[in-house]
Amino acid sequence: MEQWVAVKDFETLFAELLNKADRKPEGSGTVQALEEGAHHIGKKIIEEAGEVWIAAEYQSDEELAEEMSQLIYWMQVMMIKRGLRPEDIYKYL
Repeated sequence: MEQWVAVKDFETLFAELLNKADRKPEGSGTVQALEEGAHHIGKKIIEEAGEVWIAAEYQSDEELAEEMSQLIYWMQVMMIKRGLRPEDIYKYL
């Protein structure tokens, strides 16, 4: 029997992270990252981008997709830190 897994899209993840940023639940890694600031978040973006590159070169598509999801997460955390919304990004796509 196949198990159903909830799938998030870009907007759903952004809304979830924005909610965490507003509510500031105790123990949230997202809240901690936002408090640590843009420099910390930027380092995570660079780290994840490197992991995407390595995965693209040497790992499976599934591992690559997982690394890409982490990069999207950190990009969204930076968006929230800087007060950007998805619409601010979409106009450049």
